[in-house]
Amino acid sequence: MVGGGFGNIFKIPELRKRLVFTAALLAIYRVGVFVPTPGINGNALKDLFNQMQGTLFGVFNMFTGGALEHFSVFSLGIMPYISASIILQLLTVVVPHLEELKKEGEQGQKKITQYTRYGTVLLSVIQGFMIAVGFEGQTSPTGASVVFEPGLSFRLMTVITLASGTAFIMWLGEQITERGIGNGISLIIFAGIVARMPAAISNTLRLLQQDEISIFGLLIIFVLMVLVIACIIFVEQGQRRIPVQYAKRVVGRRMYGGQSTHLPLKINSAGVIPPIFASSIIMFPATIGQFARDVSWLKAISDAMRPGGIYYNLLYIAFIVFFCYFYTAVTFNPVDVAENMKKHGGFIPGIRPGKRTADYIDRVLTRITLGGAIYVSLVCVLPTILITQFNVPFYFGGTALLIVVGVAIDTIAQMESHMLTRHYEGFLKKGSIKGRR
Repeated sequence: MVGGGFGNIFKIPELRKRLVFTAALLAIYRVGVFVPTPGINGNALKDLFNQMQGTLFGVFNMFTGGALEHFSVFSLGIMPYISASIILQLLTVVVPHLEELKKEGEQGQKKITQYTRYGTVLLSVIQGFMIAVGFEGQTSPTGASVVFEPGLSFRLMTVITLASGTAFIMWLGEQITERGIGNGISLIIFAGIVARMPAAISNTLRLLQQDEISIFGLLIIFVLMVLVIACIIFVEQGQRRIPVQYAKRVVGRRMYGGQSTHLPLKINSAGVIPPIFASSIIMFPATIGQFARDVSWLKAISDAMRPGGIYYNLLYIAFIVFFCYFYTAVTFNPVDVAENMKKHGGFIPGIRPGKRTADYIDRVLTRITLGGAIYVSLVCVLPTILITQFNVPFYFGGTALLIVVGVAIDTIAQMESHMLTRHYEGFLKKGSIKGRR
């Protein structure tokens, strides 16, 4: 691929500029992961997190790219922004003002984005305060206090630091989306997960040397990883193609139309959004319960929501299925598609144009979304099964692999799009992904 089509991407000035810009901003993000929040005992915090491996904190730490275990300025990661986006999208359905803004196009979307930023800062302040209070009562296994000087000053400093860090990450993501390549928010999560993989591999090899995991078990994990990646690529490229026929039209002395095409509906049209949304919702209350261990009912919730437990898996799957349907409904409107087809003289063979066409598209979309939701659920629950049943020493597969592979496919697709729009089709003959049409 490097020697073929994609080896020529740096010959396109604008694409080269976008790639360099994206890499620079991701590098800034990774540097910020290691900038600690003032007032924290780093050694005590490291010992505490070693004790929490395999818990919900491991999942949250994965999404923050290791920022939480260092309690850096980016400890909250991008999750407050994702949570604010979920809330705004849900409110769009029930609040008339937000629904009107959504219909206004680009200007309305800018206003909704502004509200999302305000919500992100508010959630960051709330979560930052809760984490500060939670860490004040924590000690390492050796008895050392995690916070040097607990009190109001520490809480205020932590809230300001973490909220500012999240706002900065949000700005980085928006800049990557606008001036870089790919979706900025997804790429930030992607960078955090990929950055954790070398440490996970090193930890696995160390356990192999200590005979805590067998070579046969490691081989099974590797084969399973390859199969999961192949499955993700196969399904992510999968489409249900609805045939569309355009009637012939006479304009002046010329005849137009009459061609046959298709309406492509992706099996997983929501992409990596459902597991990210589901994880952010599950992690918020469980994180609070993890800190407030003295409150009995919060402790019970936290223990029940431990990854690998039946309640965690069931709730996780339920949220994934819900967000698969919700995000698909938000981003794809069968009524609008049917109206556009009718306006341009298009129709589905055997289906009457208008409402019948919209109902047919909606019925097909509902069925394939169910298949996509089941696929995403199975892939995302896999890591908890590996951890609990096979004692896999790192958070392998599932959500992480789905995000990494999904974001990689989307980013490559955008790169291809940039090359095609500048008439570089010849560069793509050897470099495009096999199976993409």
